[in-house]
Amino acid sequence: MTIPALPLPKAADGTPVEMPLLGFGTWQIRGDQAYQAVRDALEAGYRHLDTATMYGNEEEVGRALADSGVPRDEVFVTTKLPPERAGKERRTIEASLHALGLDAVDLWLIHWPPHRGRSVKVWQEFVAIRDAGLARAIGVSNYGPDEIDELTAETGVTPAVNQIRFGPSLYDAGLVQAHKDRGVVLEGYSPFKTTNLNDPVLTRIAAAHGVDTARVVLRWHVQHEIVVIPKSSTPERIARNADIAGFELTAAEMAEVDHLGR
Repeated sequence: MTIPALPLPKAADGTPVEMPLLGFGTWQIRGDQAYQAVRDALEAGYRHLDTATMYGNEEEVGRALADSGVPRDEVFVTTKLPPERAGKERRTIEASLHALGLDAVDLWLIHWPPHRGRSVKVWQEFVAIRDAGLARAIGVSNYGPDEIDELTAETGVTPAVNQIRFGPSLYDAGLVQAHKDRGVVLEGYSPFKTTNLNDPVLTRIAAAHGVDTARVVLRWHVQHEIVVIPKSSTPERIARNADIAGFELTAAEMAEVDHLGR
C-alpha cells in the first residue's frame, strides 16, 4: 500500500514530520480486540495509528506496535488529552508514553476544547511539551476555525492538525478552505458513520472502479488531502479499507461525492 503523507511543522529537534493520509482508528476497541486489530492493521500496511487517553487502549496499541516488528520510525502515532485533564498535561502525556511504550508520540491533540476558557493555557502547555520533545507535533480535535485563531493569536503557534467528524455528507468547501488558509491539516474521523454507504452516487462510482463504497469514501478523503482514520476490528475489512492505492476518482466523480454534502 502506498498512500501519500502530508508534511507537518518540523519537530523540536528539527527533523521533518510527515502524517500519512490514511490512518487506523481505535475508538471503542479495547483489550485483546484492540491489540489484534492494530496487529492486523500494521500487517495490512497501515503506518498511522490513532488512539487517545479516553479510549483506554494505549497499552494495547503500544504492545501491538512493539510486537509487530515494524520499525517505530515508520509508524505515525497519535494520542489525545481529554479536556478534563486540563492543568495535568505533563502527567497525562507521560502516562500515555508509558502506556504506549514510546519516548514520544508523533502527534498529540487536545481531544475537545476545555471549558471555562482554558484552551489557551492548555495550548501553552502543549507547546512546552512539544519543545521538550515528548510530542513531535501538536494539534487539536473538534475545534472550529475561530477557536484555532484564538490559540494562534495568543501563543503564536498554530495547531498542526484539527481532527473533526467528517465525511461526504458533511463536506463543506468553505471549512476545508479555512483550514488550508491557516496551514492546518484537516483530519476526519467517523468517515462511515457520517455517510450513507448505500447512496446511489457512491454505489455507481464504486462499481465503475470495482471496489466497495467504503473505499470510495476513503479515496475521496485522500484525494482532497484530508487525513482519514477508518476503524474496524474485522481483519478482512481492515485489509480491504487499506487497499485504496490502486484506483483514482476522476474530477467529475470527486465533484459528485462533494455534492452529497449539500
